[in-house]
Amino acid sequence: MELRVFTEPQQGATYDDLLAVALEAEELGFGAFFRSDHYLAMGTPGLPGPSDAWITLAALARETSTIRLGTMMTSATFRHPGPLAISVANVDQMSGGRVELGIGAGWFQAEHEKYAIPFPGTKERFDRFEEQLAIITGLWATPLDGDGFSFDGEHYQVTDSPGLPKPTQAKPPVLIGGVGKVRTPALAASYADEFNLPFVDQPTTTAQFDRVRAACEAIGRDPDELVYSNALVLCVGADEAEVERRAAAIGRDKDELRENGIAGTPEEVVERIGQYAALGSERLYLQVLDLADLDHLRLVAADVIPHV
Repeated sequence: MELRVFTEPQQGATYDDLLAVALEAEELGFGAFFRSDHYLAMGTPGLPGPSDAWITLAALARETSTIRLGTMMTSATFRHPGPLAISVANVDQMSGGRVELGIGAGWFQAEHEKYAIPFPGTKERFDRFEEQLAIITGLWATPLDGDGFSFDGEHYQVTDSPGLPKPTQAKPPVLIGGVGKVRTPALAASYADEFNLPFVDQPTTTAQFDRVRAACEAIGRDPDELVYSNALVLCVGADEAEVERRAAAIGRDKDELRENGIAGTPEEVVERIGQYAALGSERLYLQVLDLADLDHLRLVAADVIPHV
Protein backbone atom coordinates (compact mmCIF):
# COMPACT_ATOMS: atom_id res chain seq x y z
CA MET A 1 0.00 0.00 0.00
CA GLU A 2 1.36 3.40 -0.97
CA LEU A 3 0.65 6.19 1.50
CA ARG A 4 0.24 9.76 0.27
CA VAL A 5 -0.27 13.04 2.13
CA PHE A 6 -3.42 15.02 1.35
CA THR A 7 -3.95 18.57 2.67
CA GLU A 8 -6.90 21.00 2.79
CA PRO A 9 -5.29 24.46 2.71
CA GLN A 10 -8.60 26.33 2.36
CA GLN A 11 -9.15 25.44 6.02
CA GLY A 12 -6.28 27.75 6.96
CA ALA A 13 -2.73 27.52 5.64
CA THR A 14 -0.02 29.73 4.22
CA TYR A 15 2.22 28.67 1.36
CA ASP A 16 5.02 28.20 3.90
CA ASP A 17 2.81 25.79 5.85
CA LEU A 18 2.27 23.71 2.71
CA LEU A 19 5.94 23.83 1.80
CA ALA A 20 6.95 22.54 5.23
CA VAL A 21 4.55 19.60 4.95
CA ALA A 22 5.59 18.80 1.37
CA LEU A 23 9.30 18.83 2.23
CA GLU A 24 8.75 16.69 5.32
CA ALA A 25 6.60 14.22 3.35
CA GLU A 26 9.30 13.99 0.70
CA GLU A 27 12.04 13.43 3.28
CA LEU A 28 10.00 10.75 5.06
CA GLY A 29 9.25 8.75 1.94
CA PHE A 30 5.54 9.37 1.38
CA GLY A 31 4.45 8.71 -2.20
CA ALA A 32 2.96 12.11 -2.98
CA PHE A 33 1.81 15.46 -1.67
CA PHE A 34 -1.70 16.39 -2.75
CA ARG A 35 -3.78 19.43 -1.98
CA SER A 36 -7.45 20.25 -2.35
CA ASP A 37 -8.70 22.79 -4.88
CA HIS A 38 -11.15 24.95 -2.94
CA TYR A 39 -11.63 28.69 -2.50
CA LEU A 40 -13.76 28.71 0.65
CA ALA A 41 -13.19 27.24 4.10
CA MET A 42 -15.72 24.88 5.64
CA GLY A 43 -16.67 25.41 9.27
CA THR A 44 -13.72 27.67 10.04
CA PRO A 45 -12.58 31.22 9.12
CA GLY A 46 -9.81 29.70 6.98
CA LEU A 47 -7.29 32.45 7.67
CA PRO A 48 -5.23 33.79 5.99
CA GLY A 49 -7.45 32.80 3.05
CA PRO A 50 -7.43 30.38 0.15
CA SER A 51 -4.55 29.72 -2.20
CA ASP A 52 -4.80 28.67 -5.82
CA ALA A 53 -4.01 24.99 -6.25
CA TRP A 54 -1.98 25.19 -9.45
CA ILE A 55 -0.02 28.30 -8.45
CA THR A 56 0.88 26.53 -5.21
CA LEU A 57 1.88 23.32 -6.97
CA ALA A 58 4.02 25.28 -9.43
CA ALA A 59 6.03 26.70 -6.54
CA LEU A 60 6.27 23.32 -4.82
CA ALA A 61 7.46 21.79 -8.08
CA ARG A 62 10.56 23.97 -7.87
CA GLU A 63 11.15 23.47 -4.14
CA THR A 64 10.84 19.67 -4.07
CA SER A 65 12.75 17.12 -6.08
CA THR A 66 11.24 13.63 -5.88
CA ILE A 67 7.77 13.62 -4.37
CA ARG A 68 4.79 13.51 -6.71
CA LEU A 69 2.36 16.44 -6.64
CA GLY A 70 -1.33 16.68 -7.41
CA THR A 71 -4.86 17.90 -6.75
CA MET A 72 -7.75 16.16 -5.05
CA MET A 73 -9.78 17.33 -6.79
CA THR A 74 -9.51 20.29 -9.18
CA SER A 75 -13.01 21.55 -9.94
CA ALA A 76 -13.90 21.60 -13.63
CA THR A 77 -16.02 24.68 -12.92
CA PHE A 78 -12.98 26.76 -11.96
CA ARG A 79 -11.03 26.80 -15.23
CA HIS A 80 -11.53 26.45 -18.97
CA PRO A 81 -10.13 23.16 -20.31
CA GLY A 82 -7.46 24.62 -22.57
CA PRO A 83 -5.85 26.87 -19.94
CA LEU A 84 -6.04 24.04 -17.40
CA ALA A 85 -4.25 21.68 -19.80
CA ILE A 86 -1.55 24.34 -20.23
CA SER A 87 -1.20 24.92 -16.47
CA VAL A 88 -0.86 21.23 -15.68
CA ALA A 89 1.66 20.74 -18.51
CA ASN A 90 3.67 23.74 -17.28
CA VAL A 91 3.78 22.45 -13.70
CA ASP A 92 4.68 18.99 -14.96
CA GLN A 93 7.65 20.49 -16.81
CA MET A 94 8.63 22.51 -13.75
CA SER A 95 8.61 19.37 -11.61
CA GLY A 96 10.47 17.15 -14.06
CA GLY A 97 7.39 14.99 -14.64
CA ARG A 98 5.89 14.55 -11.14
CA VAL A 99 2.39 15.97 -11.55
CA GLU A 100 -1.00 14.24 -11.35
CA LEU A 101 -4.36 15.82 -12.17
CA GLY A 102 -7.23 14.92 -9.89
CA ILE A 103 -10.33 16.49 -11.39
CA GLY A 104 -14.05 16.46 -10.64
CA ALA A 105 -17.28 18.13 -11.71
CA GLY A 106 -17.35 20.54 -8.74
CA TRP A 107 -19.84 20.47 -5.88
CA PHE A 108 -19.38 23.28 -3.33
CA GLN A 109 -21.93 25.89 -4.40
CA ALA A 110 -21.03 28.45 -1.72
CA GLU A 111 -17.47 28.94 -2.94
CA HIS A 112 -18.78 29.66 -6.43
CA GLU A 113 -21.16 32.29 -5.06
CA LYS A 114 -18.45 33.93 -2.96
CA TYR A 115 -15.92 34.21 -5.81
CA ALA A 116 -18.07 34.89 -8.89
CA ILE A 117 -17.74 31.41 -10.42
CA PRO A 118 -20.73 30.11 -12.41
CA PHE A 119 -22.32 27.02 -10.88
CA PRO A 120 -24.61 25.21 -13.33
CA GLY A 121 -26.92 22.36 -12.39
CA THR A 122 -25.64 18.84 -11.79
CA LYS A 123 -26.25 17.52 -15.31
CA GLU A 124 -24.54 20.47 -16.99
CA ARG A 125 -21.60 20.30 -14.59
CA PHE A 126 -21.06 16.63 -15.48
CA ASP A 127 -21.50 17.35 -19.19
CA ARG A 128 -18.86 20.07 -18.99
CA PHE A 129 -16.63 17.80 -16.90
CA GLU A 130 -16.80 15.07 -19.54
CA GLU A 131 -15.95 17.52 -22.32
CA GLN A 132 -13.05 18.89 -20.28
CA LEU A 133 -11.63 15.39 -19.86
CA ALA A 134 -11.82 14.80 -23.61
CA ILE A 135 -10.17 18.14 -24.40
CA ILE A 136 -7.40 18.04 -21.79
CA THR A 137 -6.31 14.51 -22.63
CA GLY A 138 -6.78 15.20 -26.34
CA LEU A 139 -4.55 18.27 -26.27
CA TRP A 140 -1.78 16.41 -24.45
CA ALA A 141 -1.99 13.49 -26.89
CA THR A 142 -1.92 15.57 -30.07
CA PRO A 143 1.27 14.74 -32.07
CA LEU A 144 3.68 17.59 -32.69
CA ASP A 145 3.71 16.77 -36.39
CA GLY A 146 -0.02 16.11 -36.70
CA ASP A 147 -2.98 18.12 -37.95
CA GLY A 148 -3.88 19.60 -34.59
CA PHE A 149 -6.66 18.80 -32.16
CA SER A 150 -10.30 19.66 -32.78
CA PHE A 151 -13.36 19.08 -30.64
CA ASP A 152 -16.98 20.05 -31.18
CA GLY A 153 -18.90 19.75 -27.93
CA GLU A 154 -22.04 21.33 -26.60
CA HIS A 155 -20.11 23.55 -24.18
CA TYR A 156 -16.58 23.72 -25.60
CA GLN A 157 -15.17 23.83 -29.11
CA VAL A 158 -11.55 23.49 -30.21
CA THR A 159 -10.27 24.09 -33.74
CA ASP A 160 -6.93 22.75 -34.96
CA SER A 161 -5.09 23.33 -31.69
CA PRO A 162 -1.36 22.52 -31.67
CA GLY A 163 -1.88 21.04 -28.21
CA LEU A 164 1.06 22.92 -26.72
CA PRO A 165 2.82 22.87 -24.36
CA LYS A 166 3.44 19.19 -23.83
CA PRO A 167 3.89 17.83 -20.31
CA THR A 168 7.14 16.08 -19.47
CA GLN A 169 5.24 12.85 -18.86
CA ALA A 170 3.61 11.32 -21.89
CA LYS A 171 0.37 11.86 -19.96
CA PRO A 172 0.12 13.14 -16.40
CA PRO A 173 -2.02 10.61 -14.54
CA VAL A 174 -5.68 11.62 -14.33
CA LEU A 175 -7.60 10.85 -11.11
CA ILE A 176 -11.38 10.68 -11.04
CA GLY A 177 -13.38 9.90 -7.93
CA GLY A 178 -16.77 9.86 -6.28
CA VAL A 179 -19.72 7.66 -5.43
CA GLY A 180 -22.01 8.33 -8.41
CA LYS A 181 -23.32 4.99 -9.63
CA VAL A 182 -23.46 5.55 -13.40
CA ARG A 183 -21.63 8.53 -14.92
CA THR A 184 -18.72 8.53 -12.48
CA PRO A 185 -17.70 4.90 -13.20
CA ALA A 186 -18.19 5.47 -16.93
CA LEU A 187 -15.97 8.57 -16.95
CA ALA A 188 -13.34 6.77 -14.88
CA ALA A 189 -13.33 3.87 -17.32
CA SER A 190 -12.91 6.21 -20.28
CA TYR A 191 -10.41 8.73 -18.94
CA ALA A 192 -8.91 7.87 -15.55
CA ASP A 193 -5.57 6.38 -14.63
CA GLU A 194 -6.69 6.18 -11.01
CA PHE A 195 -10.07 5.94 -9.33
CA ASN A 196 -10.37 7.43 -5.84
CA LEU A 197 -13.04 7.18 -3.17
CA PRO A 198 -13.08 10.00 -0.61
CA PHE A 199 -14.17 9.33 2.98
CA VAL A 200 -16.33 6.24 2.45
CA ASP A 201 -16.68 3.01 4.39
CA GLN A 202 -15.57 -0.42 3.28
CA PRO A 203 -18.92 -1.66 1.86
CA THR A 204 -19.18 1.49 -0.26
CA THR A 205 -15.59 0.98 -1.41
CA THR A 206 -16.32 -2.56 -2.54
CA ALA A 207 -19.51 -1.60 -4.37
CA GLN A 208 -18.00 1.39 -6.17
CA PHE A 209 -14.79 -0.38 -7.17
CA ASP A 210 -16.99 -3.11 -8.65
CA ARG A 211 -18.96 -0.54 -10.64
CA VAL A 212 -15.77 0.97 -12.04
CA ARG A 213 -14.42 -2.44 -12.99
CA ALA A 214 -17.71 -3.27 -14.71
CA ALA A 215 -17.63 0.04 -16.59
CA CYS A 216 -14.13 -0.75 -17.82
CA GLU A 217 -15.18 -4.18 -19.02
CA ALA A 218 -18.18 -2.65 -20.80
CA ILE A 219 -15.87 -0.61 -23.07
CA GLY A 220 -13.23 -3.32 -23.46
CA ARG A 221 -10.71 -1.83 -21.06
CA ASP A 222 -8.77 -3.99 -18.61
CA PRO A 223 -9.96 -2.89 -15.13
CA ASP A 224 -6.49 -3.58 -13.76
CA GLU A 225 -5.11 -0.69 -15.83
CA LEU A 226 -6.52 1.64 -13.18
CA VAL A 227 -5.09 2.27 -9.74
CA TYR A 228 -7.78 2.10 -7.04
CA SER A 229 -7.44 4.32 -3.97
CA ASN A 230 -9.15 5.81 -0.92
CA ALA A 231 -8.83 9.11 0.92
CA LEU A 232 -9.39 9.09 4.68
CA VAL A 233 -8.71 11.38 7.64
CA LEU A 234 -5.48 10.61 9.50
CA CYS A 235 -5.23 10.60 13.30
CA VAL A 236 -2.45 8.39 14.68
CA GLY A 237 -0.92 8.51 18.15
CA ALA A 238 1.82 6.55 19.85
CA ASP A 239 -0.62 5.94 22.70
CA GLU A 240 -4.26 6.63 23.54
CA ALA A 241 -3.55 10.05 25.01
CA GLU A 242 -1.82 11.16 21.83
CA VAL A 243 -4.68 9.87 19.66
CA GLU A 244 -7.11 11.87 21.78
CA ARG A 245 -4.94 14.99 21.64
CA ARG A 246 -4.64 14.85 17.86
CA ALA A 247 -8.36 14.22 17.41
CA ALA A 248 -9.18 17.21 19.63
CA ALA A 249 -6.76 19.41 17.67
CA ILE A 250 -8.84 18.93 14.51
CA GLY A 251 -12.18 19.10 16.28
CA ARG A 252 -13.05 15.42 15.90
CA ASP A 253 -13.90 12.58 18.25
CA LYS A 254 -11.29 9.82 18.42
CA ASP A 255 -13.85 7.01 18.37
CA GLU A 256 -15.65 8.50 15.36
CA LEU A 257 -12.31 8.78 13.58
CA ARG A 258 -11.52 5.15 14.37
CA GLU A 259 -14.79 4.22 12.67
CA ASN A 260 -14.54 6.54 9.67
CA GLY A 261 -10.85 7.31 9.17
CA ILE A 262 -7.34 6.01 9.62
CA ALA A 263 -7.05 6.48 13.35
CA GLY A 264 -5.67 4.92 16.50
CA THR A 265 -2.29 3.57 17.53
CA PRO A 266 0.17 2.50 14.81
CA GLU A 267 -0.84 -1.14 15.32
CA GLU A 268 -4.52 -0.30 14.86
CA VAL A 269 -3.79 1.80 11.80
CA VAL A 270 -1.73 -0.94 10.13
CA GLU A 271 -4.66 -3.31 10.60
CA ARG A 272 -7.11 -0.72 9.24
CA ILE A 273 -4.97 -0.11 6.16
CA GLY A 274 -4.84 -3.85 5.59
CA GLN A 275 -8.63 -3.96 5.52
CA TYR A 276 -8.73 -1.44 2.68
CA ALA A 277 -5.93 -3.25 0.86
CA ALA A 278 -8.00 -6.43 0.99
CA LEU A 279 -10.77 -4.58 -0.87
CA GLY A 280 -8.39 -3.73 -3.71
CA SER A 281 -7.24 -0.28 -2.61
CA GLU A 282 -3.64 0.29 -3.67
CA ARG A 283 -3.10 3.83 -2.34
CA LEU A 284 -4.31 5.75 0.65
CA TYR A 285 -4.46 9.53 0.70
CA LEU A 286 -4.05 10.46 4.36
CA GLN A 287 -5.92 13.70 4.98
CA VAL A 288 -3.68 15.72 7.30
CA LEU A 289 -5.67 18.54 8.89
CA ASP A 290 -3.19 19.90 11.46
CA LEU A 291 -0.39 21.07 9.19
CA ALA A 292 1.75 22.29 12.08
CA ASP A 293 2.02 18.79 13.56
CA LEU A 294 4.91 17.37 11.54
CA ASP A 295 5.54 14.80 14.27
CA HIS A 296 2.30 13.18 13.11
CA LEU A 297 3.89 12.43 9.74
CA ARG A 298 7.09 11.28 11.40
CA LEU A 299 5.18 8.75 13.50
CA VAL A 300 3.44 7.32 10.42
CA ALA A 301 6.74 7.11 8.56
CA ALA A 302 8.46 5.34 11.42
CA ASP A 303 5.74 3.00 12.69
CA VAL A 304 3.23 2.51 9.87
CA ILE A 305 4.89 2.73 6.45
CA PRO A 306 7.37 -0.10 7.14
CA HIS A 307 4.45 -2.46 7.86
CA VAL A 308 2.20 -1.72 4.88
